Amino acid sequence: MNVCLIVPPSSFLLDEKVFMSLGILRVAAVLESAGLAVEVLDLSGIQNYADVASRHATASAAPVFGLTATTPQMPAALEIARALRRARPAARIILGGPHVTLVNAACRSGRAGGGGRALKAMDRLVESFDCLVAGDGEEAIFRALQADAPKLIDADDAKSPMFLNAARLNELPLPARHLLDVASYRYEIEGERALSLIAQLGCPFGCGFCGGRQSPSLRRVRTRSTDRVIEEITRLHEDYGINGFMFYDDELNVNSRMLELMVRLRAEQDKRGVEWRLRGFVKADLFSDAQASAMYRAGFRWILAGFESGSPRMLANMEKRATREENSRCLEIARRHGLKIKALMSLGHPGESEMTARLTHEWLLNSRPDDFDVTIITTYPGSPYYDRAVPHASIPGAWTYRCAGTGDQLHSWDIDYTRVAEYYKGDPNGGYRSYVFTDDLEAADLVRLRDFIEHDVRARLGIPFPQARPSVRFESSMGQLPSCILRRSTLGPIGARVEA
Repeated sequence: MNVCLIVPPSSFLLDEKVFMSLGILRVAAVLESAGLAVEVLDLSGIQNYADVASRHATASAAPVFGLTATTPQMPAALEIARALRRARPAARIILGGPHVTLVNAACRSGRAGGGGRALKAMDRLVESFDCLVAGDGEEAIFRALQADAPKLIDADDAKSPMFLNAARLNELPLPARHLLDVASYRYEIEGERALSLIAQLGCPFGCGFCGGRQSPSLRRVRTRSTDRVIEEITRLHEDYGINGFMFYDDELNVNSRMLELMVRLRAEQDKRGVEWRLRGFVKADLFSDAQASAMYRAGFRWILAGFESGSPRMLANMEKRATREENSRCLEIARRHGLKIKALMSLGHPGESEMTARLTHEWLLNSRPDDFDVTIITTYPGSPYYDRAVPHASIPGAWTYRCAGTGDQLHSWDIDYTRVAEYYKGDPNGGYRSYVFTDDLEAADLVRLRDFIEHDVRARLGIPFPQARPSVRFESSMGQLPSCILRRSTLGPIGARVEA
């Protein structure tokens, strides 16, 4: 059987060709190891992606098309599905990835807010795709390929044989990066070309704004062995000449074997006579001098931390489990050991006000991070802010989340995530939109405060705005697909060679 896996574009990003989608590449690798021929159609950065998808579907022999999608990718994913349906009415179309997983988790929560809205969101997905895969897709894909597969395959259940435990995760073949045009992805760490990898899955914490807090596949920490991570890094170094590595784990220092990994990374570089440059995320309240020292020796020069707010009340309301003082201490530790740090900040939490936003502004100026961004919260399905919301008392179409401890509230407009993606970040130099508001701040006020913090802090600390590269543009009138868009397995379904 031929299977075509599709990566939708992410037009909401400043640059779509930074980090490749590793989840779908793990699925591709599993399919290849089972002897199936796999095509990967990478539509990242492609302007006329629906035309390209339609053109390829017409030419492809694959009877099954599988898409992955985050929530902001859903409008594009739905448009691609419609194009596939028009071009190949009999083809089977599967959707997996974070959005399905989050919506499914919200449906299972059974709460008035998540359940009511999430059921409608799930209905939209059921109408548009032949099969939905929630949770881990590496084992579930084989059930999804079967003609009698159910509409929803729930692999987001720790008791399911399709749920990846740590041992199975560790055994998986490495992501099939050879099915993408690796050279078209452009990311650097301290001047070194870099690729991303994931050493562990899951985050155990319960931040109110974060999706997947009721999803085992996103909540449970599942770690890969140090040997396996080192193997992947050395393969990337050897195969692609890469000396930069971005760890896309939620928080590296949740792993109890983190220091062991740092020691091995240093030893591997010494053995090879190379210097690698690394970057990754840490949990501020768990960060220590020992970790910082080991990370620097291993080659880390940048770390990122979700500090979120300079307001103690907001940190408590979002259940961050880190204090303003612990966040400041994290910055001090990083600075002591030569690590640059990017502060990830957000506005729009329950009870957000002019005063709490000003505290975030003040904290950034006082702590002086090396870089930062400020986003406006979106209430994603599967997040406590979404799942525990109830209809607004007086505003139709709005929902309200109320903090149990303080009584502070966050209101959000109902979003059809299959149609709207402009809630996700935005151009930091202007262009954000807010779909949340509080008792003290309207949506426009949150945008105004976000823009003020972004501009004023960058100006005072001398931090430049990020520079975006233009997206690749491909015209559908051309006679064939560029090789950067379509890659195929080297073996066909019966062992015949297939042109890459």
